[in-house]
Amino acid sequence: MKAVILAAGRGTRLGLDLPKAMVEVDTGRTIIDYQVENLKPFIPVENILVVVGFKKELIAARHPELSFVVNDRFAVTNTSKSLLEGLSRLDEDVLWLNGDVIFDRELIPKMLSAGCSCVLVDNKRCGPEEVKYRVDDKGYITEISKQVEKAEGEALGLNLVSKSDLGPLRKHLELVADSDYFEKAIENYIVQDKGRFLAVPADGLFCHEVDFPEDLARVKAYLAAASRGEKS
Repeated sequence: MKAVILAAGRGTRLGLDLPKAMVEVDTGRTIIDYQVENLKPFIPVENILVVVGFKKELIAARHPELSFVVNDRFAVTNTSKSLLEGLSRLDEDVLWLNGDVIFDRELIPKMLSAGCSCVLVDNKRCGPEEVKYRVDDKGYITEISKQVEKAEGEALGLNLVSKSDLGPLRKHLELVADSDYFEKAIENYIVQDKGRFLAVPADGLFCHEVDFPEDLARVKAYLAAASRGEKS
């Protein structure tokens, strides 16, 4: 099992001149610090790969124990091409996550125990900026994008691809446009090649992407409450 963290872009919507993975969410601790801390009990540190681009030297200096691959075209590509870079050298099951997500550690074994390619989801009401999904009667994803109508909830930014699905997913990541999110490749694989990604519910565990200042405030409040042993 390998883990890939997508941390190539810049967090323009946060108004900070930093990769979002380097945004401080607690005193002296960044998003990527929390991510690595939560991954290490399940995935050896030598198996954690970070896709970097914008100010890549900051992340490399922060976590020199990790492996890195560079998306040199980070300024003109989206997460589909960063994920393609991350998966290009791998040949095993891969857990991947966006470099701006804070999540409860207990979510990792939920993903690993699914036994197949899967996407972490919730069932909340979604806004236009969130990646939404629908499933079939067996819980497998049928649609996943920001444009899904009658959405069942949000895709939360934690995903797993099994070794058997790795080749087809890479193919679809190559075929989508530079501007597409990786969810476009997942949806195309499902629709065109009958790929299967199970929707794994978060079941109330915390998982939140930091896109806007209000997201950062929510994450900071959650982590502060968690450090006091309180439920958020």
